[in-house]
Amino acid sequence: MVSIEPAHLVGTGGAIGALCRHYLGAAVDVEGFPMGTLTVNIAGSFVLALVTFAGLGSDILLFVGTGACGSFTTFSSFSFDTVHLWESGRHLQAGFNAIANLLGALAAIGLAWGLVALVGL
Repeated sequence: MVSIEPAHLVGTGGAIGALCRHYLGAAVDVEGFPMGTLTVNIAGSFVLALVTFAGLGSDILLFVGTGACGSFTTFSSFSFDTVHLWESGRHLQAGFNAIANLLGALAAIGLAWGLVALVGL
């Protein structure tokens, strides 16, 4: 069996996640609201939960979880976007962004958990 260094797993996953984040974020972003960040945070939460609950092994967790999901999702952009909306006087949008990121991520995690339980992984 070929052994891959953990740093290579994380780095390769990170490169893939960053590219996916760029293209998906750009595809769904809308003027005036950070829909791209919201989308990638929810999707990334689902994928990370899926590989975690499925127990796919430490190499997969390093590649997908730490690498790909780590660079795909973005807490810093979420925080910046929320503060920017608030400081721009768009308080309702700022509140919606904060709540949607949290509840969307929790719902995605619950969906992944349910899917893994249903499939029996």
